Amino acid sequence: MSSKKTVVVGMSGGVDSSVSALLLKQQGYEVIGLFMKNWEEKDELGICRSQQDYEDAQQVCNQLSIPCYTVQFVEEYKTQVFSQFIEDFKKGLTPNPDVLCNREIKFNVFFKKALELGADYLATGHYCQNIVFEDKPALFKGKDGQKDQSYFLHAIQSDTLKKVLFPIGGMKKKEVRAIAKENGLLNFGKKDSTGLCFIGERNFRTFLSQYIGMQPGNFETLDGKVVGQHVGTAFYTIGQRKGLGIGGPGEPWFVVGKDMERGVVRVVQGANHPSLYCRELVAEELSWVNDPPLVFPYSCQSKIRYRQEDCPCIIQSVVNGRAHVLFPEPQRAVTPGQSIVFYQEQRCLGGGVIHSPYAKGTDEGTDLLNLN
Repeated sequence: MSSKKTVVVGMSGGVDSSVSALLLKQQGYEVIGLFMKNWEEKDELGICRSQQDYEDAQQVCNQLSIPCYTVQFVEEYKTQVFSQFIEDFKKGLTPNPDVLCNREIKFNVFFKKALELGADYLATGHYCQNIVFEDKPALFKGKDGQKDQSYFLHAIQSDTLKKVLFPIGGMKKKEVRAIAKENGLLNFGKKDSTGLCFIGERNFRTFLSQYIGMQPGNFETLDGKVVGQHVGTAFYTIGQRKGLGIGGPGEPWFVVGKDMERGVVRVVQGANHPSLYCRELVAEELSWVNDPPLVFPYSCQSKIRYRQEDCPCIIQSVVNGRAHVLFPEPQRAVTPGQSIVFYQEQRCLGGGVIHSPYAKGTDEGTDLLNLN
């Protein structure tokens, strides 16, 4: 690799970004560490570990003899990610802020900042791969199937990928930790971060209630029978079992939908109740890494949540920015606000935000079952 090329590495304080910086330096790049702070901590207890993460990032950069700088995108994160997160919850959706953060912050304002610093590339410690496909940079899954993060990065555009590196995307997590240990990186055994930075280890409902008022209402069955009281429709998600507090005989209760106008959360009994499954959905806010499909129906694979195994699907049509997606096998707990991400084997095509499942027996484009 040419030593003239400069790479800004997004340093998180974790082992993945640290090993990314190490590998790039070994490959002959001029490496600059850049730590990004997106959230102002005001909770004395809590719980967002940005200061500790920064200190870890700084120490690793010192070990590698590379500069480390800090940039703050607190305001951008608040307006472009967190505010949208709260508004979606108020609408009864279950949003995915990690997708928004990658699209609006890491691979937008942070990416632009890296280029302003004179970087030829931005590198991150994500478990995904940037591989040329049909003469264009394309997003592929990471080698480690348990850590693959292409689901969260599906909104990155090919033009951005031209200047992005994923140094550990072709490695397993255990290999990354082994490299960190062999090279004496202080954070080789650091626990992976989980959850959302702005929530940390706090109770999710308690945190959310600071921004969304609790408006109690009824749990109702599909035929309108009241079976309990809830604390507010925003605090429940499709497929949820725990925390409902509904007693009585029979199988456990699960959330299957919401009536936001009436403040009702609809529930059914049994993990395999038919109403928890659907064969169709509508997705909007579509984004394609490379060129979108031009001929329909279009067969591919998809995920409707991060940890799900790929499932076959057919994009029946895209009309007015909305995709009508069919599944040969019924999908459980399709959740409005979450992302559906499309794949052709290992290649990530792009994705969109789930709007709603189709109501059974309706024609395409009409009478959507409004779960939000």
